[in-house]
Amino acid sequence: MNKNTLNLSDLATVIRSKNAGPFLITLDVFFKNEETFRVIRDSGAITRHGIAEAYRIKEDDVHEITFFEPAAVLKITLKRWVSSAAPGDTDVFGAQQHVPLMNLSLHVDERRCKKQCRD
Repeated sequence: MNKNTLNLSDLATVIRSKNAGPFLITLDVFFKNEETFRVIRDSGAITRHGIAEAYRIKEDDVHEITFFEPAAVLKITLKRWVSSAAPGDTDVFGAQQHVPLMNLSLHVDERRCKKQCRD
């Protein structure tokens, strides 16, 4: 099988993070189009292990990975390593936690991805 390695940021129009309460962070990935969303969802390339590795956290701290088809969005919920506004918290709003996800390398079948994954 022919595979391409792409960063998640190559496939999305928006990648953002935000608080989901004081103890969780939600990461949102808005894909460029529905086809790219389906290719990534069906590829199995997004895993708890891969997310945990990117964030250097335990797999158990990756609470949820949800592909929300009506909006072609991937939502990931992580346990915060420090609760919001606690001593040692460097990002009270959780708005600066998306960068490791942007750089996540995905192995994608280039025959399925076609041009949509590169535009």
